[in-house]
Amino acid sequence: MEVVKKRRSIRRYKSTPISEETLKHILEAARLAPSAGNRQPWHFIVVKNNERKEQLGISPWAAEAPIVIVGCVDTEIRGEPLCIVDLSIAFEHIVLAAANFGLGTCWIGRLNANDTIKKALGIPEHVKVIAVTPLGYPDETPGPKDRKNLTEIVHYHKF
Repeated sequence: MEVVKKRRSIRRYKSTPISEETLKHILEAARLAPSAGNRQPWHFIVVKNNERKEQLGISPWAAEAPIVIVGCVDTEIRGEPLCIVDLSIAFEHIVLAAANFGLGTCWIGRLNANDTIKKALGIPEHVKVIAVTPLGYPDETPGPKDRKNLTEIVHYHKF
């Protein structure tokens, strides 16, 4: 629960590099995520090159992180909307694993804005970009946001 409680959306990153071992652990967390029918329709593109990050059409603060991870789904393996759900689960595994290693992320949805990213990364037509996250050591410490009480969002036996 500690990782879940401390995770924040980060919009300022240090230039400190991320070790390949740490990156591999974070990507392994995504690989282990559940998916409908165990189809695993996801692909993750790790972008480290600054020029390539700038070509993605994302906010400059996101491109300044040492790494940007692009989460995609192969719609030939699993159609929408299930593939979007599958990628969302795997992407959240990335976000939580990153927080576990003291790294920051910021989930950036790209459901309807993926042509620029697809062109920059050579992504095939049948593969759809779902989300992007910068990945790096935080250069800010945002506080917790207000959350609704459980009594406002949990219902037993009926709505």
